[in-house]
Amino acid sequence: MKVAFFLIPKSEVVCLTPKTTMRQALERMERHSFAAVPLVDEQGCYAGTITEGDLLWKLKNTPGLELNGMEKIFLNDIAIHAINKPVRIDSRIVDLLTLASGQNFVPVVDDQGVFIGIVRRREIIEYCVDLIKEKEAGRI
Repeated sequence: MKVAFFLIPKSEVVCLTPKTTMRQALERMERHSFAAVPLVDEQGCYAGTITEGDLLWKLKNTPGLELNGMEKIFLNDIAIHAINKPVRIDSRIVDLLTLASGQNFVPVVDDQGVFIGIVRRREIIEYCVDLIKEKEAGRI
């Protein structure tokens, strides 16, 4: 089993850049109902994951900040509180599972750190459920 088996390619993933404004991030996250989104820099490298919590902390800690003011704050100016570590595409599946246990998704990068997609915890769990069902049915 390889990491690539679970990969959702970058072309199918909602990503933001560190130069995205706070308002744009909030609107995009709301539109897609996501609580966390990977950040990809201008070179295509994984730059972290921004969460609703990060945006809420910025709002709480910026007195007088309103929606219009969020157009002047960029994501690279917002502290990221949770570090979603990526795995390399050639990583061992145990490394992926270890990270997925504490993250809704695991970013996947190539050997240059270029973002190539994500693995969602949901697909891993669904795969494991299918394996258990097959084992219980005596097919494994």
